Amino acid sequence: MSRPDAEQIYEDLSVLRRRSRAAFLVVKVAFVGVLLLYWKIQVLDHAKYWSLAEANRTREVALSAPRGLILDRSGVKLADNTASFTASIVREAAPDLEVSIGRVGLLLGLAEDTLRARIARFASLPRFKPIPVKDNLTMEEVSRIEARRDEFPELLITAEPKRLYPHGSLAAHVLGYLQELTPDELRSERFKERQAGDLVGRSGIEREYESRLVGTKGRSREIVDSLGRVRGEAERVDAKQGTNITLSLDIETQKAAEALLSGKEGAIVVLDPRSGEVLALASYPTFDPNKFINRFTVEEWMSVVRSVDYPLENRAIRGQYSPGSIFKPAMAIGALESGLIDEDSRTTCRGKIEIYGHPFNCWLESGHGSLDLFDALRYSCNVYFYALGRQMGIEEIARTAEALGLGRKTGIDLPGEKEGLVPHPDWKRKTHDAAWYAGETISVAIGQGPLLVTPLQVAAYTALIANRGEPVTPRLALSLTVGPARLEETVLKGRDRVAVKPSSFEKVIEGMFRSVNAEGTGRAARVAGFDVCGKTGSTQLISAERAEKLKTTVKTHSWFTGFAPRRAPRVVVTVLVEYGGMGGAAAAPLARPLFDLYRSRRD
Repeated sequence: MSRPDAEQIYEDLSVLRRRSRAAFLVVKVAFVGVLLLYWKIQVLDHAKYWSLAEANRTREVALSAPRGLILDRSGVKLADNTASFTASIVREAAPDLEVSIGRVGLLLGLAEDTLRARIARFASLPRFKPIPVKDNLTMEEVSRIEARRDEFPELLITAEPKRLYPHGSLAAHVLGYLQELTPDELRSERFKERQAGDLVGRSGIEREYESRLVGTKGRSREIVDSLGRVRGEAERVDAKQGTNITLSLDIETQKAAEALLSGKEGAIVVLDPRSGEVLALASYPTFDPNKFINRFTVEEWMSVVRSVDYPLENRAIRGQYSPGSIFKPAMAIGALESGLIDEDSRTTCRGKIEIYGHPFNCWLESGHGSLDLFDALRYSCNVYFYALGRQMGIEEIARTAEALGLGRKTGIDLPGEKEGLVPHPDWKRKTHDAAWYAGETISVAIGQGPLLVTPLQVAAYTALIANRGEPVTPRLALSLTVGPARLEETVLKGRDRVAVKPSSFEKVIEGMFRSVNAEGTGRAARVAGFDVCGKTGSTQLISAERAEKLKTTVKTHSWFTGFAPRRAPRVVVTVLVEYGGMGGAAAAPLARPLFDLYRSRRD
């Protein structure tokens, strides 16, 4: 066998050398890369990794801010705060979440299913975010948990302010209630600074002024060990309480109004016609907003929502009812302004009148005889206003009603107000695709038919009449700080003055004065020496003919609305009692003690 050529051997070594140099270059580059990476971590990204390292030994806890107080006009607390302790689970600190659920449930006295459902509700949130699982811990429970803190690193106990309504259900529909933010809301831009378990205003003043009341959260940076156990506090920024709100409500007047409604269904509004300040706004049945502070189960919430009494419904601003005879002053103003009648125009009432071939009955079967405008208002004669409706026509009636503020929201600073309805031919054509019939006008003339108002709307309409054409906007917030300063943003004046002659208002007010003080339908509201002017109303829910066919009784809502005194009025009282019967018998007697209370406390 011959020896290999020396040239062949050198060729093989040269390949090896090239490959060695390439491998060395790769190793060299990798080594330099590693050095650069360590330099970047140690020098350029020092702050980033320092904060991450700190996060492994610290935990930031949000500190809840006390909500601003809600006070009545004299400084009585209607919504306050009290200390409370809450237990939360931090999933990130739980070695085994399923095991933790069993152990924590046993410690807190919670069913595992309840605890699991609570955690599942906020499962989409980051794992380091605490999930509140039990509120209102007793001192005994707090002590028991604190004594075993090392055993439960996933359990976080926080002290936080809890909303308290010291007067229970008093003014509940004005104050509103709080409810927990949903997971979707927590992910929204609006609530990005909030956390699981936070409560938010869902109705009333709590909702209307949520951004003012909520305050600013603080934070605490706690030092924790490798097991998540707290070992100290590195930093603390205290929470800032929300803004206090002083309302126009007078607690004594509110108490009286709610006591008068107790056991009934209805609403009462008491306001100052000079400024629009609401002194009382009551709706019944009512509820205790304190119950909403403790988180409802779905079943508990649905039992409230589905209640046949509708306790959450604020009838004063959301209940829409036919006004009945309290609409007659508007009819009189429209007829006087259009020149169809004057105070001496007379109509004879024989208990019924036939119009367009159909009989229309007066509430007094025997009839009122011959009446002028003053007595028509005094005795609330239907026949007089049936005849007036035929003369005016629906367009004129609607124009007058809208000019007096009916058929639109009053603008009160409460969410959810409804606007009512003033019907007219265009409305019926658009909503029912049908023509307006002349006979429908006759029903509207006495406040029946599709005409709808809210009790607050009626109070504002009454204030406009009392002010002889000067409207006001009902308001609840007087100031956004504790003290005498008024709320700068509030516009207490309403729309421009109504274009009605002062003499027309005076004639209608004379009729309203006689209704209360000259043995008219409103006499039960009379207060000696206070010159109450008012109007009663009763609205049938079904006609007598339909009631007879259905073999049931005719049910009526009862109204009274009025003001006092006649000159320089200072108070308006509006009362609605659902299914109360005649307004003079059911609603007017509730107004009298409120007029009397106002006079005794302010005269």
